[in-house]
This record gives sequence, C-alpha cells and structure tokens, in this order.
Amino acid sequence: MRFCFTPKAYESGMALNTSISQNQLHQHHTGLLKVVQTQLASNPGSIDLLLQRALLFSNLGQLTDASNDYIKILQCNPHHLVALNNLGCVLIATGHRAAAGIAFHEAVLRHPGDVMSRVNLGYFLLEEVEKVTVTGQTQRARELQCEARDHFQQVLRLKPDNEKAHEGLSHLLEDLGEPEKADFHRRAAFQKRWIFPLPYRGEAAPISVLHLVSTTGGNVRLQRFLDNRIFKTFVLCPEFYDPQTELPAHQLVVNGIGDAELSSRALAAARSLLASTQAPVVNPPAAVMATDRATNARRLSEIPGVVTPITVILSREQLCDPHVASRLAALGLAFPLLVRAPGFHTGLHFLRVESFDALAPAIAEIPGDEIIVMQYLDTRARDGKSRKYRVMMIGGRLYPLHCAISSHWKIHYFTAEMAESSEHRAEDAAFLENMPRVLGPLAMNALHKIHSTLALDYGGIDFGLNAQGEILVFEANATMVVNPPEPDERWNYRLPAYTKIHSAIQNMLIERAGVVPAPQSAPPAH
Repeated sequence: MRFCFTPKAYESGMALNTSISQNQLHQHHTGLLKVVQTQLASNPGSIDLLLQRALLFSNLGQLTDASNDYIKILQCNPHHLVALNNLGCVLIATGHRAAAGIAFHEAVLRHPGDVMSRVNLGYFLLEEVEKVTVTGQTQRARELQCEARDHFQQVLRLKPDNEKAHEGLSHLLEDLGEPEKADFHRRAAFQKRWIFPLPYRGEAAPISVLHLVSTTGGNVRLQRFLDNRIFKTFVLCPEFYDPQTELPAHQLVVNGIGDAELSSRALAAARSLLASTQAPVVNPPAAVMATDRATNARRLSEIPGVVTPITVILSREQLCDPHVASRLAALGLAFPLLVRAPGFHTGLHFLRVESFDALAPAIAEIPGDEIIVMQYLDTRARDGKSRKYRVMMIGGRLYPLHCAISSHWKIHYFTAEMAESSEHRAEDAAFLENMPRVLGPLAMNALHKIHSTLALDYGGIDFGLNAQGEILVFEANATMVVNPPEPDERWNYRLPAYTKIHSAIQNMLIERAGVVPAPQSAPPAH
C-alpha cells in the first residue's frame, strides 16, 4: 500500500474546529443544507448554490446526491474546475473509477495550470498502473507511468515545493528502478511533514493513537479500523521523525508498517522511535522484520504439518551468471520456479519460470537488483483447480477470510473464478462457516503454531492444502488486506465473516489501549 492515496477535493470554505463532535458536525451541515435547499427553490439554476449543496452532501456522506449536483453544474458549465475535481473524488469513493478518470483528465485539459488537478490525475494514474500490471498489461503500465510522471513534473514546474507531487514521484521512481531520484523526492515530500494529526469526531474522550507508516509503501490498511469516533490518530513517518521533538500524548502505538522487504528502513526507524514511549504496541516492528519470505520459509518449515517453498534472495548479477544452473541446483531449487521482486504484492512483478531457457527473459522483466527465487508448490486438487485460503490472525485468534479458486497458479480473490461459479462460492461459504471442518485437524494445528511463531497482533496467512492435509504456505505477514465484500447479492454470504473480523480488529485495538470495548454496530459493507 502506498503511503496515502486520497484524491483531493476543493474545500467548501466552511472550515470547522477539528475537535467538534460528529453529532455537532452533522447538525451543522444539516442546518446549512436546509438553508441552501430553500435558496435553490427560488433560484434552481444557481451554480454557486448547487456547488454549496454538493459539498454539503459530500460532508454528510450522501455521495450519490453530491455526484448528481456536480453533474448538473457541469451540464451548465462543462469546464467548471471545482466540479470536475470534486466529481472525480466522489466517483473514486463510490467505485466508479473509469468515470473518475474522465473527470480528472478533463480538469487537466481545461485547466492545465491548476496544480490540484494534475496531482489528482497523477495519483489516479498510479493506482491504474497497479491494476493493469496485475493483469499483465506491461506496455499499458509503462504508458500510464510516463503520463503520471509528466503530470507530477508539471506540478513541480508550477510549484516546486508541492509535497504531494514529490510524494507521487517518489513512489513512481522507486517502481521505475531509480532509487536515488526517488529518495530525493521522498525527502522533499516528508522532511517537514512527518506527522499528520487526523480529526476526531467522537462524543466521549478519545483513545489517542500513534499510527506508524512507511513513506516507501508496504503499509497495512488499518486506518479504516481506527474509527475517528473512537480514536484520535496521529499518523507518523518514523524515517523522518525528529527525536528532539516530543511525541504527542498517546495511549497506543499501532505499527502500520507491514512489509519486511520493502520497508526495512522504516521498521528500523520505528524500533528506535519506540524507545521514546511506554505505550503498548500493536505489531512490534521486531516481529514484522522477521516476516520476510526467506526467513518465513526457514522457520515455518520446522512446524509439523507445514510445507514451505525453498526461498532465496539472489542478486541480478548472480542470476545472470553463466553458472547459475549449478548455483540453483546446489540450493535445492528445480524448475518450475517462481521469481518476484521484493516488496510487491497482488501479483506485481511475479512470474513462473518453466525452464532454464526461460529464466533470463523472466529476470529481465523483474525490477530491482535483488530477486526472490522460490520453488513452485503445486496446489492443484483433483478438479485441476488451485485454491488459496486466507486466514487472518487478530489478537491471538484465527479468522477465515476467503477461499479463492482458480485455474491459474497465481491466485488473488479479485481475479479468481468466483463471480462466475456458484459452486466455488458455495465452497468459499463452507470454509467461512466452519474452517476446522474444511481444513482438518493437522492444518488447524499448523495454523495455530504459525500464528504463535509470527507473534503478530494483526496479520494473515495465505496457503494451499496438499493431499495429506498439510499447509502449503504462500506467505504469512502483516500486509494482508481485509476488504469488505462488493455490494452484490452474490457476496452476501461473505458479510458475516467480514463483520466478525472488522469487530475483532477494532476491539483488539481498544483493548490493547487498556480500554474496555463498548458494543460496536456492524461496519458498512462498502
């Protein structure tokens, strides 16, 4: 996960104290909305009033109504700067990414000198890069990267100190294999903004939290569980923390840095920062640092009922050496092999190599100087399908999240053959309803021992099963994402499992802060 991708909307001009409660804020916006509605009744064509109403709808969470008002504004004035950008933000929030892209592109086309429009479009393109790379569209990914880079560079020509443009370039250049340039822009982005206080909207006294994140990515998506009606959150970047600066008062530290391979510097900085606090820590950096793939493959292989692939990290120079075949054989590796770039997920820069002749072309596609080489574990069942189970580890307990079924060796739930197969969804549902029955005692015992070995408060295990009922570990770490089911009746069976996990995470955070959790209402499905 990137540090922070949020398309930026133009502000309403109705700024309020961030300590105002959610109820007071809602009442304030509701009162203003009534006033604007009355004014619009006598002046329905007023663009200014439509804009005010759209902003109020957004603040009240009525995003469809906000979207409709922005569209009305654009019907009257197709080049309206605020409407184009804010419509794009609303469309992102409601899952209409293609339409959001059109709005952001139009904003830049009509207002080429507007910095916010280019920043919004640049970040939109960065997320598109990740999506098309997962599906193997390498050329399209490179085109999008070039376009995003151009927009961020244009912003810096207009405003050289724009921190969001520097941040975007730092992510982009890292992916393009230009680490020195990426580091320059990262320093420009975060040197002066290494801590971000978030607004608190609750009625009672808040639980104050330091949420540690890495500026290089590899962050755990925990922010959605730090409900701003319960938690007063300070997001902090340890790489740029000034130890001479006193930390804000806090009851809990949540380490959101989850990728041991990508974010090793941030994790080391987080360990140093913890010397300045006595507060309890969720996911201590030392535990996270031990979850890289090579280390996990070694230590988890000692657990009965667990099979891990031989995993090594080799330099590009070693893999291009004429004697690489004998080196791989000496390590116990045989084709087919899996090769991947450290620090990438969701199938990015991850290839299966069938033979020695295919190794060099595959290595040429992988970025970076170091490459992870893994033995391929065949997880196909009798039906020829591969299955990837995901189990979450939260506060000492295991929770089933999904069983993804696919004809392809590289499985992710969003690309697996689930939507089109009621049989696959039924199998997924059975796993969610009774995980021990589906997996069996050998696998369940192995999962519990994996959990105790990793010692993470929050994390996940991705795995398959072999014919003997053993766990075939794909990966196990803190980076696992818990996404809500899509708003489609086909996925309604997944909602109870998601709700249980959501509550478990939030209750774990509250309890670790030393507070007795109050009963929580069900989280929104999307």
